[in-house]
Amino acid sequence: MELPFAESWKIKMVEPIRKSTREEREKWIKDANYNVFQLPADQVYIDCLTDSGTGAMSDRQWAALMMGDESYAGSRSFFELRDVVRRLTGFEYVIPTHQGRAAENVLFSHLVKAGDIVPGNSHFDTTKGHIESRKAVAYDCTVDEAKDTQLELPFKGNVDIAKLEKVLAENTDKISFIIVTITNNTAGGQPVSMANLKDIRKVADRYGKRVIFDSARFAENAYFIKTREEGYADKTIKEISREMFSYADGMTMSAKKDGLVNMGGFIATRHEDWYEGAKNYCIPFEGYLTYGGMNGRDMAALAIGLEENTEFDNLDTRIRQVQYLAARLDEYGIPYQRPAGGHAIFVDARLVLPNVPKEEFPAQTLTVELYKEGGVRGCEIGYILADRDPVTRENRFNGLDLLRICIPRRVYTNNHMDVIAAALKNVYDRRMSITRGYKIEWEAELMRHFTVKLSPLA
Repeated sequence: MELPFAESWKIKMVEPIRKSTREEREKWIKDANYNVFQLPADQVYIDCLTDSGTGAMSDRQWAALMMGDESYAGSRSFFELRDVVRRLTGFEYVIPTHQGRAAENVLFSHLVKAGDIVPGNSHFDTTKGHIESRKAVAYDCTVDEAKDTQLELPFKGNVDIAKLEKVLAENTDKISFIIVTITNNTAGGQPVSMANLKDIRKVADRYGKRVIFDSARFAENAYFIKTREEGYADKTIKEISREMFSYADGMTMSAKKDGLVNMGGFIATRHEDWYEGAKNYCIPFEGYLTYGGMNGRDMAALAIGLEENTEFDNLDTRIRQVQYLAARLDEYGIPYQRPAGGHAIFVDARLVLPNVPKEEFPAQTLTVELYKEGGVRGCEIGYILADRDPVTRENRFNGLDLLRICIPRRVYTNNHMDVIAAALKNVYDRRMSITRGYKIEWEAELMRHFTVKLSPLA
């Protein structure tokens, strides 16, 4: 008989987690103003808020921490990281930053000015925030199929080439670059095909524009190209990654995801003018060019993490766990963005809670209900995260409204996935009785979801 699938690693260290009562959780979430970001971590049983910086490092990475070079300038650890990035991406110039949003801040300070338009595929919260805070426009060109969560398509993260052509033709002088998020987080962790990346490159070349990849989950994107796209089954993840980046001019990277570290990021580019421009902001914002906000030990661990996570077995273990949770939700009939993405399950709150008006934030309501039910902390990727329109100041209700259940890498077992699925099922079974959501009592002007204060509507 064929041997069953098992993880590509074994456990060396464990961390205790605490269960709680529903009465405790109801008090805690009220004290947090119904915002799960405001919960202390020890009030959470299974933490699926994010996969950013929450993964477990390997023995090789922990060993690398002890070998990190903390020299202020010219650190050996920087050159180790730079050389790995060069091999994986083909980009000559590398600037470390303390995390992905810092990479965006440094690079966009050089590239984005008021009145610009930055087309892309469902810009994530920090990307959109860094664009809109500079009085520019984040223009979404994601394929329309991504809005239908029950439609099974292999690459729902793709850029719609016709939409991209149109915005370029109509606003050529206002566009300095195109940004592509791999995988597309806001659309449900959905990958972008190699064919689509090639088409984006052709369009960009016709209009003389450059392309940036938001690359936090580039390795997962490469995995889906290998397993879903014709012609790539026999290629390695590293080979696929190198080809992907051949269609870009530069990248920003939150290394807290596919880099398998708790903190870190970087900018990489093939263009010296971008490098020189970014340097001017790196030094005052982040630090000197050979550490840029990262410790030497963290750069050393990141270099190994990038090598490890561009191997198929590591990615296969990780993505199969997400698929395992998806299969459990299928058993219970719970709708999510299909097919399952690489780092999370995105439950469609509009379908789960049809009686909660959009003005009362169904996905946030579902997020709170899941926490109260099982102590599971997810994250709203929907109408609250979408922020207000920067001009009209109206809430933006034109996108998806999803509960993201983000799975940290190499942290939980499938037994934890069973708990998550059962807690969701309990909420789903009483979904028709949930008719009211939440109102905003206080919000920040930008990226409000991190600190928003809510109250229930009864």
